[in-house]
Amino acid sequence: MSNNEWNLGEKARKGIKKKKEKAVIVGLVQANQTEEMLHEYLDELEFLAETAGAKTVRRFYQKLQHPNPRTFVGKGKLEEVQAFVEENEDINMVIFDDDLTGKQVNIIEEALKVKVLDRSSLILDIFASRAQTAQAKTQVELAQMQYLLPRLRGLWTHLERQRGGIGMRGPGETEIETDRRIVRDKIALLKKKLDKIDRQNTTQRKNRGELIRVSLVGYTNVGKSTLMNLLSKSKVFAENKLFATLDTTVRKVVFGSMPFLMSDTVGFIRKLPHHLVESFKSTLDEVRESDMLVHVVDISHPNFEDHINTVNKTLKELEAIDKPTIIVFNKIDRYRDLYFDDLLDAKTRRELENDLKESLQKTHEKEIIFISALKKENITDLRNLLQTKIQHLYTLRYPHQVKHW
Repeated sequence: MSNNEWNLGEKARKGIKKKKEKAVIVGLVQANQTEEMLHEYLDELEFLAETAGAKTVRRFYQKLQHPNPRTFVGKGKLEEVQAFVEENEDINMVIFDDDLTGKQVNIIEEALKVKVLDRSSLILDIFASRAQTAQAKTQVELAQMQYLLPRLRGLWTHLERQRGGIGMRGPGETEIETDRRIVRDKIALLKKKLDKIDRQNTTQRKNRGELIRVSLVGYTNVGKSTLMNLLSKSKVFAENKLFATLDTTVRKVVFGSMPFLMSDTVGFIRKLPHHLVESFKSTLDEVRESDMLVHVVDISHPNFEDHINTVNKTLKELEAIDKPTIIVFNKIDRYRDLYFDDLLDAKTRRELENDLKESLQKTHEKEIIFISALKKENITDLRNLLQTKIQHLYTLRYPHQVKHW
């Protein structure tokens, strides 16, 4: 099969252009949702847009029981967005906080005369620009194809023809049916490719011997990679953007004379497209097969409890929720700056922190620790706690071997 026969999605994989694009974001306050929740989602959407390379100029939102099947928002709200886009000619995209159908994208683009994205396509764009390895690139492409398939009816005119002509079209087969078949064939091909990579990865994991495995998990942008760099004393890519890490990074770490394996995984997020979760489940096998989890949480974020629930939900899907877990509340320095009065003395601050720690311990029933990866605060305490826990796991695994770590 020639290389140019399967080129669907080539352009999409390159991501949003480097030049800062200007965007408007749109959301709905739907049934069983508050206005505060929507603003939290739109803050996250704005951060996603910034990560992809776009500056958000304005946000629009509306209260509706259910999205409009044609225009997502109401007719009046769409006209309001249209008027704003027409007045500001430098705006070149409108991003919606929920998934749109192919039909909705077409109708909205026709009205606004600019590029229209939804949350899923924006996340896919970020994943496409971040993918480095063959596995990550294949997973992203598979997710793109699965996203595209149900939207083909509304979007097929934008696709380049893949293959056609004599012998390629069945009796009475339309162009849209041909395109659907091409996408389905591509999905099958990508799944086979992923299966092969998964088998290779399983072999690699088996070859790592019987070392205890620890996985860093958490919401996106909570400082997992920064913490990984501190604990493993190695360089793992870390920056203040969503999904900085796509591929699972595994490092051999030695505390004293005790070796173990530590892995840094892709961050979780709310409203993560289901097909993206499915595509990346093989990457998260590292979590499923680990002996212990270090759940990193950004305690300075106003909705950190919601983030914990999102991560726990994904861990439950992966059947990894019952593994021994330490919850590491990172960015405690920022939490103090945000929530502690400057006039509080050191003793009162310690008492408030201890009260917070006790409250969180009761809520989550896990061992917890406060740290600042950036300021390297409490890292020694975390290392000591990890060493104790890992030593205990080794004792359980090799009860008849006496080890002096």
